[in-house]
Amino acid sequence: MKLKPSIYLDTSTINFLFAEDAPEKMEITIDLFDNFIKKGIYATFISNFVIQEILQTKDKKKQNQLLSVIDKYYIQILKPQNLLEIEELASMYVQGGVVPAKKIFDALHISVAVTQRMDYLVSWNYKHLANVNREKKVMLINTENNYLHPIRILTPLELIDYEN
Repeated sequence: MKLKPSIYLDTSTINFLFAEDAPEKMEITIDLFDNFIKKGIYATFISNFVIQEILQTKDKKKQNQLLSVIDKYYIQILKPQNLLEIEELASMYVQGGVVPAKKIFDALHISVAVTQRMDYLVSWNYKHLANVNREKKVMLINTENNYLHPIRILTPLELIDYEN
């Protein structure tokens, strides 16, 4: 029996379900959620860091809309026991120039996905996450620190696979 690929969603991925100002990305994101996540093609996870970011949303209606996605799509919330390890690895990503210090949540998302051995980190954040240059830097830091489980950092578009 083949195991489902595991995906970790960063906050941007959930946000784009409602991004009417970016209709193409919104459509792709809805497609991923309705035709892959909801149908259980992927084992789908977030962390409390995603919830913390959502709770920073000032608009309460939007905040509730974003939180409702977790239940609607049966997204599992990771509760890692190794928070110190996660924070240390996130710090290494900042020190290694993967993400700026002001974007610590991005570093924490990578760190959770890596330490929890996710197959994919899914993000629409091209600047700090979903680009080949960032992915290379992540892999270098991971290898140097003995995190050998391969992780890909992809956009929702790259995960849509109608053939399988």
